[in-house]
Amino acid sequence: MYHGFEWRRLYCIGRAMTASNDPAPVTVAALYRFARFDDPAALRGPLQALCDDAGVKGTLLLAGEGINGTIAGGDNALAAVIAHIRALPGCADLDVKYSTASDMPFYRMKVRIKREIVTMGAGELDPAANAGTYVEPQDWNALMSDPDTILIDTRNGYEVAIGSFEGAIDPKTASFGEFPGWFDAYAQKLEQGKQPKIAMFCTGGIRCEKSTAFVKSRGFEDVYHLRGGILKYLETVPQEDSKWRGECFVFDQRVAVGHGLAQGEHGLCHACRMPLSPEERASPLYVEGVACPHCHDERDEAQRARYRERQRQVEAAQARGETHIGAVPGTKE
Repeated sequence: MYHGFEWRRLYCIGRAMTASNDPAPVTVAALYRFARFDDPAALRGPLQALCDDAGVKGTLLLAGEGINGTIAGGDNALAAVIAHIRALPGCADLDVKYSTASDMPFYRMKVRIKREIVTMGAGELDPAANAGTYVEPQDWNALMSDPDTILIDTRNGYEVAIGSFEGAIDPKTASFGEFPGWFDAYAQKLEQGKQPKIAMFCTGGIRCEKSTAFVKSRGFEDVYHLRGGILKYLETVPQEDSKWRGECFVFDQRVAVGHGLAQGEHGLCHACRMPLSPEERASPLYVEGVACPHCHDERDEAQRARYRERQRQVEAAQARGETHIGAVPGTKE
């Protein structure tokens, strides 16, 4: 799901979550909706103009399969843009997650045309019409506990490594684009003629929703996905009833969260973008902003010199009370 744009759009949510409790002047809306847009390019101009006129900033992606992005602005301005998007074909039930920020987290407004709003590279799919069945967080435990259910984590391997649901299959993919190939190989191992229940999940819902459309395109019908993703589950299911183990990797400065969306213990290596446990950060191979046990032997001295200079600039910006771009999580894909 997540590319350079995605890391940065979700970074603002991390800023919001860690901001002070003072009243914040900026509302942030993270949104997506799978819908059929016959001519996404025709939607771009009016949407860009409305955002510009309203002073809304951020990034929105438009594709034939729908819309995805994060925008920020004043309450009234944001409400006008959200209303406009909800009026687009198939977007009445737009999924929006709101937060607040102490200041504007974006420099400009971009409405971009893409082939996919979340890159899978599996050809023509129609998640708007052919996605699996939503399962609410409070009903997810029962589905997972069914012995006929195959539970698949659709996230990347580095995300799964720090936490997942009990009994979930880890495809060990490095990017979402590898999921179709993995599933096709996995499906060959399933008992022929048997239709299992296939349940999938991801961080916020968009990857698993698209995955269900792909799996159904391969002839499987009993396919489900977790509404709102892991984050909604951790937010709403009591910890004593939870089947989640570990932490959930998030694409912002929090790095990972646990039950109740409390910030977790993992940090981030700003050289290779891998999540790091407290034990890994205590390793002699860890140098903040420069190297960690995952990448120490994969970088040369010239690269480390660049990382050291970036870290120096980050620390100088922090001393001034500013956020340096080098401190913003970047893409691993």
